[in-house]
Amino acid sequence: MFKKLITFIGLFAVLVCTAQNEQLFEKATASYNAGDYEDATNYYLDILENGKHSSAVYFNLGNSYYKQNKIAESIYYFEKALLLSPNDEEIKTNLSYAQNMTIDAIDIMPETGLSKLYKNVTGKLTFDEWAYTAVGFMIVFVVLYILFYYAVYSSRKRLTFIGSMFALLLCLLSVVFAYVQRNDFDQHRPAIIFAEESAVKSEPNSKSEQVFLIHAGTKLNVLDELNNWKKIKLTDGKTGWVKNNDLKLLKDF
Repeated sequence: MFKKLITFIGLFAVLVCTAQNEQLFEKATASYNAGDYEDATNYYLDILENGKHSSAVYFNLGNSYYKQNKIAESIYYFEKALLLSPNDEEIKTNLSYAQNMTIDAIDIMPETGLSKLYKNVTGKLTFDEWAYTAVGFMIVFVVLYILFYYAVYSSRKRLTFIGSMFALLLCLLSVVFAYVQRNDFDQHRPAIIFAEESAVKSEPNSKSEQVFLIHAGTKLNVLDELNNWKKIKLTDGKTGWVKNNDLKLLKDF
C-alpha cells in the first residue's frame, strides 16, 4: 500500500511539473513574440531549473539572447541545442548568424577524407538514436528469422534468411556507431568563452607568458584542468590555459 502511494505521488508530481513547464513555455513564446526577450529568457531558464532539457528550449533561449545582443550566451545555447539535435538545419543556421558576431575568426584544421567520412556517417544520429536504431534492426532480425524458421518454400526461406542476416549486420553496425559516438561524446569537452576578453597563458598560473587572446563566444575544447585553470585547444590547434570563470562547459546537463 505504501509503495503504491509513493508511486502515485511520484506520477502526480511528474504531471504537475510537466503542466507547469508547458505553461512556462507558452508564456515564454508569448513574451518572445511580443518582443519581451528578457522575460522570455527568464521563462525558458525556469524550465531548465525544473529539470526539463530539450533542443527546443535551448534553441529558443539562443534566439532570445541573440535578440538581446548577448552573443556568448546565444552561441552557448545554440550549441547545446545542436548537441541534442545534431542534424537540425535551423539550429545550424541561427548558430552561424551568432558566430558571425564574434570577434575571433579562428580557422578549422582540415580533416582527412577518411576522418571526414567517418564523422559524416556516425554524426547522422546521436548515440541514443544509434542505440534505438540497433534495437529496431534486432527486432527486424528476430521477426525475419522466425519467418525463415517456419517458411515452407525454399525461395521464401532464402529471402527471409538473407533479410535477417542483413538486419543483423545493420544492428551490429548501429551498435558500433553508438559506441563510437558515446566515446567521442565522453572524450570531447566543448566550452564557450564568456569573458569579454580572456588571456590564454602558457602555464596554469597568472605569472606565466600570455600566448594569445580570445574573446566572448569563441568555442574551444577543454583538455585538462588544474586548480582554477583549464587547458584548452582551439579549432586551429592552438593550446593554452585559461581561468575557470572565463568559460562554460556545454555538456553540463
